Amino acid sequence: MRAILVAAFLATGAVALSSCEKQATNEVKPKRVQIVVVKAAPTGDINFITGEVSARVQSDLSFRVSGRIVERHVDVGAFVKAGQVLARIDAEEQKADLDVATANLQSAQAQQTQAQLAFDRQQNLFKAQVTTRAALDQAQEALLRAEGSVKSAQAQLDTARDAFSYTELRADADGVITARNAEIGQVAQAAQRIFTLAHEGPRDAVFNVFESLYLGRKLEDKVTVGLLSTPSRKVDAAVREISPTIDPSTGTIRVKVGLEGAPDMPLGAPVVGTFRSIPQDAIELPWSAMASKGGQPAVWVVDPSSFSVSIRPVEVSGYGTGRFAVRAGVSPGEIVVSDGTKFLRPNEIVSYDKEAAK
Repeated sequence: MRAILVAAFLATGAVALSSCEKQATNEVKPKRVQIVVVKAAPTGDINFITGEVSARVQSDLSFRVSGRIVERHVDVGAFVKAGQVLARIDAEEQKADLDVATANLQSAQAQQTQAQLAFDRQQNLFKAQVTTRAALDQAQEALLRAEGSVKSAQAQLDTARDAFSYTELRADADGVITARNAEIGQVAQAAQRIFTLAHEGPRDAVFNVFESLYLGRKLEDKVTVGLLSTPSRKVDAAVREISPTIDPSTGTIRVKVGLEGAPDMPLGAPVVGTFRSIPQDAIELPWSAMASKGGQPAVWVVDPSSFSVSIRPVEVSGYGTGRFAVRAGVSPGEIVVSDGTKFLRPNEIVSYDKEAAK
């Protein structure tokens, strides 16, 4: 009987000891996290956008009359002088019209000569009182009609000469051909673009910028422009023109930057523009600090007195490389979990480096 009591006592002690060990094992250590102290500092966004060098003045060259192209003297990249012939169309029709107009003028001039002689004769006879006033007036009327016919024929000849000259396409300024849209043998319609001419002179760097770049921020007036092929060749240029409308096909705004100080940048060269916003006081947090609450951006905030965490929604004003800017939701001096946000629960106790919170 005594042996049985001793065995029961030992069994009870073993159960109690096992229960204490399990309770010690279930004690969870505070989760170790990394934190960042919220600070407001002047920050500015930097955006890199590609563009190309373009002439400030460009013109589309086209024939004024329709016809088949029989000559083309230049190609893309050719430097041309003002008045230089770039292409010709078949001028047989215009040449025939010019010949007809010339013949009509010669006929009208001959009739004018006859009318002038008849008028002079009637005038002399009238002075000698051999003819009547009516005959003189009739001769004068014929002369006036003949003079009018000459003027009309001369105008038709000038029009025919202009039409004949329109069969030649000439450069309207010194510059470089940047586009060609026709070949020999093709029938060109009047006003159809044949060449695009970039005028020699000032150049721009042209960028197609998404409208979001200008929303809620003010950009600097200077843009750093560098050649894509030679990044070391850079120049700070002023923004010259911002399109007031959005391109419906790309959804972008065209921005032109003057390159007066960079004449060595060739036309059509790809460039990179560095657009900077004017620095403003803002709160920036690392990407790793972002969490989500109800599908909205949020961060975990630490209570320094109890070391417990709570999730708080924030209003994000912008996203950058590795960081995001907060407009509202946290205040300077608060402690935010920057790493270790996964699997956190509200009111959970955490531990962190106390030096990082100073």
